[in-house]
Amino acid sequence: MDREALCELSPTCFLSLELVIEQPIEVHNVEVEVLDINDNAPRFPRQDYRLEISESAVPGARFHIESAQDPDVGTNSVLGYQLSPNHHFVLVIEQPIEVHNVEVEVLDINDNAPRFPRQDYRLEISESAVPGARFHIESAQDPDVGTNSVQGYQLSPNHHFVLDLKGFQSGRKLLELVLQQPLDREQSALQQLVLTAVDGGDPPKSGTAQISVRVMDTNDNPPAFDRSTYTVSLLENALPGTLVVKLNASDPDEGSNGDVIYSFGSYTPQKVRQLFSVDPHSGEVRVNGTLDYEEASSYEIYVQATDQGPVSMAGHCKVLVNIVDANDNVPEVVLTSLYSPVPEDAKAGTVVALMSVTDQDSGLNKQVSLRIPPGLPFTLNSFKNSYTLVTQGKLDHEKAAAYNITVTATDSGTPPLSSQKVIHVDISDINDNPPRFEEPVYSVYIPENNPLGALMCTIKATDPDVAENAYVSYSLLDGEIEGLPVTSYVSIKSDSGNMYAVRSFDYETLREFQVVVQARDAGTPPLSSTVTVHIYVVDENDHAPQILYPTSTNTSAALEMIPRSAYAGYLVTKIIAIDGDSGQNAWLFFHLVQTSDPGLFRIELHTGEIRTTRKLGEDSTPTFNLTVEVRDNGEPPMSSSVAITVAVVDRVSKIIPDTRRHLKSPSNYSEITLYLIIALSAISFVFLFTIIGLTVIKCYRYSLYGDSCCAGFCGVRERCPADLYKQANNNIDARLPQGLKVQPHFIEVRGNGSLTKTYCYKACLTAGSGSDTFMFYNTCGPTGTTGPSAVVTERHLTGQSGQSAQNLIILKNDSITPNEPKHPNPDWRYSASLRAGEGELSLSCVERTKLPGS
Repeated sequence: MDREALCELSPTCFLSLELVIEQPIEVHNVEVEVLDINDNAPRFPRQDYRLEISESAVPGARFHIESAQDPDVGTNSVLGYQLSPNHHFVLVIEQPIEVHNVEVEVLDINDNAPRFPRQDYRLEISESAVPGARFHIESAQDPDVGTNSVQGYQLSPNHHFVLDLKGFQSGRKLLELVLQQPLDREQSALQQLVLTAVDGGDPPKSGTAQISVRVMDTNDNPPAFDRSTYTVSLLENALPGTLVVKLNASDPDEGSNGDVIYSFGSYTPQKVRQLFSVDPHSGEVRVNGTLDYEEASSYEIYVQATDQGPVSMAGHCKVLVNIVDANDNVPEVVLTSLYSPVPEDAKAGTVVALMSVTDQDSGLNKQVSLRIPPGLPFTLNSFKNSYTLVTQGKLDHEKAAAYNITVTATDSGTPPLSSQKVIHVDISDINDNPPRFEEPVYSVYIPENNPLGALMCTIKATDPDVAENAYVSYSLLDGEIEGLPVTSYVSIKSDSGNMYAVRSFDYETLREFQVVVQARDAGTPPLSSTVTVHIYVVDENDHAPQILYPTSTNTSAALEMIPRSAYAGYLVTKIIAIDGDSGQNAWLFFHLVQTSDPGLFRIELHTGEIRTTRKLGEDSTPTFNLTVEVRDNGEPPMSSSVAITVAVVDRVSKIIPDTRRHLKSPSNYSEITLYLIIALSAISFVFLFTIIGLTVIKCYRYSLYGDSCCAGFCGVRERCPADLYKQANNNIDARLPQGLKVQPHFIEVRGNGSLTKTYCYKACLTAGSGSDTFMFYNTCGPTGTTGPSAVVTERHLTGQSGQSAQNLIILKNDSITPNEPKHPNPDWRYSASLRAGEGELSLSCVERTKLPGS
């Protein structure tokens, strides 16, 4: 609880409270007195009091000070004040008033140094002030008295001012500073002087004051440039605003006298004023227009600098600007002529465009080269400043119908400049692409029994050419299908390629065929391509099964007999049926749909075999009536049925079938049987024709050599075997040495394998030869090697008739002595054809004699 917060400065402080008791409700008033404790210290309103009292104040002068405040009351509040000891003031408490007088005599000592009223004096003197001019300075003050006060002054050494003390000596408070030499602000704008005051104490004390003399400027100096002439080199392509040179003119004056303004001189031409500008404050000369080396190679700019004094002064300079030629003109490509469109079959070297190049620069900057992007079927040919754009490779309209050729012209300047020109060249189309089918081969499946005009497929061909060269028309190439023209089977719409069926197809008659479709464009000359369309007729279930065996008529059922002793599983008969359809439409299923004794017979679902399920009893009925249904697997299925009467007999004998039930008229033969008969007849005829032809060819070959190997068959006179050997001996004798005799010998050759007959061959051997030699008359020309120990040599002998005897082959054995003739080597080999059992021997004798009993 804080009494000061509750009651502030009230001498008494009470709190009134209400005390409430709930059960029972009672209300009591309570008054509480809050007593003060010394918990607050006295506090002055301000911590620092400043009094300004003149030293001329007489004793007894009073100066009021606010009293201190204490929030406490009573004895805890402020009771008294105390003042620190001093020689000048006493503390007077007004309530109650108490005054104490003290008289003190103070003796002076030199305890104070002279002091100027200001420590720093600032004088502003114009540099135009004449010598002798006077400037007043306040004198120093010293609180001391007598000799302890100020006795003299001193001025620091300088070249311009002196101190005049005449006024100080006469008792005046002011000192005079006298100008002795003229001032120059440009040499020294500020003079720092020190003024010293000295008293007469012992020891003496002094005080100083700083005198700052600021020399005021007058416009006595004109602006001056660093150089009288500035030489600058500038590129002709310098943009407006480019800095040419920054001029610097200085004026030693200050203020407005030193402020310099730059401007063009009166000698500067108007053209130069349009091309250049001068900043009036910074002195920057900048490009203001477009420079051109070809117009002027240099410019002279006269610039003046003027100060802002009351009477302005000016300085002048000249700026010589040399223009340096720059590569600032881009080359220009001028298209003189253009040949467009260009046919895509244009030959290499065909001129497409003629161009010329111009560049306003000179020297290397004027030398221009042209180029086009790589990979284009074009190239550039140059002649001085003219260029031709010619074709280089093969053009193809289908790959690129047009070219945007960017021709880049680049000069030889530094840096090089370039420009581009786009030349649009169209490529005209020629009919160089035949139509192309989307598929290499088309396969079309159409169900049989289709309606006339049914859409079979759409043949699509595209031509990458354009316009009429890309217009494709379709047609069927001429051909035949089973002797009839193609157009009697299918047709095609020329503009769309839709192929339609002209007839209704029958799978059993025609299962597949192919047509050739031609796609032809409308170009000049027209191009075309063909594609083969394979058309497959899809089978439908349009044929009911045909029961071949057994057969029944409307009036009588087929009769089958089984013995009474038939056991369970006995084969009663087998239903043979065929279906003209194919695939699953030809799958046949056999069902026993009706029987007089359901439990006695069963039929195999797939084979059609009817068998008994149990052994027949002695009291079985003599006949059973069965009805068999044959159903195919088509959708919907079709069926045929046959009625069979099974007769039970004691013994089944061979009975000649009733041909009247099985034979049918030729017109009722199955188509398959007819096809088989035709095929067998054709094969037999071809085989017979081949045999006759081979026989005739062989006889003709034999007749060329005059022999009669097949003379009996061909009508050629058969020659005697003796004559043959005689002629052979004569032919040999005509070429052999005298004394060499050739005698006939016989060798029996037995055949095996396909050679089933035995023949006797006569060998012609020399009687006195030095080696065993077999000579065979080869009717089929030269033969191959006859064995490992025999050397085959072909002798060209000429008989008496003068004809060549090339058919005589001599087989030699190893050499023997002439005086020792030997028998023929029995280990001679047959030819390869003889070993293989061919019908005709490659190695033959002149005479073949069939041995008896062979």
